[in-house]
Amino acid sequence: MASDPGHIRLLSALSAVAAVLLTLGVLAALQASVPILVTGALTATVSTVSVTEPLPRDQALTLAAGAPVALAITAVGSALTPYRIAADVVFVLVIFVAIYIRRLGARATTLGVFAFQLFFVTQLVQSGVDQLAQLCLAVLVAFGSSALVRFAILPSPPEWTLARLQRAFRLRLVLVLDALIAVTEGGPKSPRADRAVDDLRRQAARLHTGAMMIQDRLETDTLDRRTVGLIQRRVAEAETAVERLAVLVLRVLWPGADVDTLTRHLTNIRPFGPPIDARDAATLPALGLELRTLRAVARPRSAGADPVEPSNRLLGYRNDEHLPGASPVMQDVFRSAGEFAHALFGLRLAVEGDTSASQDGPEATRSREELKEEDSDLAREAETKQDSPRIRPTTRTALQVATGSALAVVGGELLSPQRWYWAVFTCWVVFISTTSTGELLVRGYRRLIGTVSGVIAGLALATLIGDDPWTAFAFVILSVFGMYYTTAVSYTLMSFFVTTMIGMLSSLLHALTPGVLVVRIEETAVGIACGLAAALLVLPVRTRERTDQLLCDVLERLRAVLAQSLAQLGGRAGGDPLDPARGLDSALESLRLSLQPLITQSSPLRSRRRTALRVLGLLETAAFHARSLATTAQLMPVGVRTGADPCLLAEADRIDRNLVTLIDQVTDGGKGETPLERGWESPARLPVGDTAPAEEVHATRRVLRHLQRVDKSVQGLARTLGIPVHSG
Repeated sequence: MASDPGHIRLLSALSAVAAVLLTLGVLAALQASVPILVTGALTATVSTVSVTEPLPRDQALTLAAGAPVALAITAVGSALTPYRIAADVVFVLVIFVAIYIRRLGARATTLGVFAFQLFFVTQLVQSGVDQLAQLCLAVLVAFGSSALVRFAILPSPPEWTLARLQRAFRLRLVLVLDALIAVTEGGPKSPRADRAVDDLRRQAARLHTGAMMIQDRLETDTLDRRTVGLIQRRVAEAETAVERLAVLVLRVLWPGADVDTLTRHLTNIRPFGPPIDARDAATLPALGLELRTLRAVARPRSAGADPVEPSNRLLGYRNDEHLPGASPVMQDVFRSAGEFAHALFGLRLAVEGDTSASQDGPEATRSREELKEEDSDLAREAETKQDSPRIRPTTRTALQVATGSALAVVGGELLSPQRWYWAVFTCWVVFISTTSTGELLVRGYRRLIGTVSGVIAGLALATLIGDDPWTAFAFVILSVFGMYYTTAVSYTLMSFFVTTMIGMLSSLLHALTPGVLVVRIEETAVGIACGLAAALLVLPVRTRERTDQLLCDVLERLRAVLAQSLAQLGGRAGGDPLDPARGLDSALESLRLSLQPLITQSSPLRSRRRTALRVLGLLETAAFHARSLATTAQLMPVGVRTGADPCLLAEADRIDRNLVTLIDQVTDGGKGETPLERGWESPARLPVGDTAPAEEVHATRRVLRHLQRVDKSVQGLARTLGIPVHSG
């Protein structure tokens, strides 16, 4: 459940396998020939996994529109099979149109995939016009099987997927707490301390991935806007709270370390430093018990079981009740534990609805009332919220893929007139989901590695099974499962299963020899080379240009989070700061994907790799504190106007000016001369009165600390990029 949130990969793989089995069963009962069986199996796979709309109604409409498209392309491809040059030209045109119409939305994208894949299948099985009736029957059976699996055998309504994602998120919270308990109980002197901290960081990264999946799923679901906003807020609060708790625990265990975030790209923990405060060391066993209590609260409950409620003691830590006699940092840990318990309470109420309050203690009652008040505020905000326009892609990718495919046709024909379509297929798949030359290069070499290993496995399996067609189909089905189960995990593994499946299909078509498999590798290399050449020559997008654009987008979104958070802290209208915080996370994820060519272990540019990793680490740190600031703004006590303090506003304005300067410098390629302004190292005073309640003082300190850490990350980013920082 935790490793495959929502069982999305598992259901995708099982659906493909079930559709293939149904299709093969029907066609076998009709005594179809092997080429027809192959056509049906591949069509069933494509029609099952290519439909990505979240709503069943939209899925049905896409399948209904896709069937005639598939039939028409099958007819055209079969008619052109004897005419190689005409087939080449039409294939390139189909590819251009399939990519170009992606701007029209998910349905058009799927129809384009259907068109490409069905034309490819006709060339693979070398179908002719005399087989057209059987081919059309196979296509219709495949689409019918796909619909039957999707809507009857393995249905997956959006609300079911969302429920599974939420359960996976809670399990990932439990795994973060497990790792944190291991760090706490092992201590800094444990021989496995470094490994335990690394595991904590890894689990925190997986938690963030799960939170992003929930956010993405909620954006496309049919839930009302109020419910969507409520769940998004509670998920963000729980994630931020557990990250803050983990960071504070690390600060207690390593007093000399400057731990700002759990990002794995920055290593701040030193192996040696000052010892733990004696009071804190004595409090560690109590902290371990509280962490285990939090683990019980976070764990998803079984069907029919009562939820584990956070204790009044845990919730009371938020208000400085029952705090241990320890250092201020350790007391902050317990306050953070109380805030995490409050966040878990809110997450459960958002997901499961309100429950009986008869057993609530005073702190639980207070938390419930606070959450209800926040929910009412969110409902009012949801009424006026507007959807943002979607950005349509340009024709660049269509032109690049069409050019690369044309080159692949020529190269593939020169290499093997009978197998030229493999070069075109490779060119297509390496272009999918890439936005720069560097991304295409990384995807290409991973494809080549997967193809070579798949060829070896396919040849070995074909030798073992001989001429038994049903054993070969069994391995085809296993390969289909592996292909779609590993797609989101490893592109190399997915390519391995694709090639293994193709090897089995070639065996069924009596076209598998060592020479054919060698040609398969060569055609793959030609397709990658042609795709790379097209990316370099046709409206190229350099990796540096792409990453600079995405970096500016991240910085702009960081500005938006800070502005809306401070507006809310100051009592001004500015919208929900968690909305831009989610946008910041999405922009940062896009930047991380774009930097893959630089940060991959095999990158020969070691200096640029170190720079890219440091940039990511600094941005992740800034994003963590920006999210925390947004959450703090949401939870600030009523009547507190920290964001209205003139000194704090002045510092916020300076950070904003620094971000603008940084954006301008990145946009100009670092040619500007305006330095960033250095600000405070620590606040001279808190922007609250001496008689302010402890809750207000702690919240204000958190605001200041988050702003300072964002400021420090921005200045560190400037120095990393070679942009001067004013020393005055």
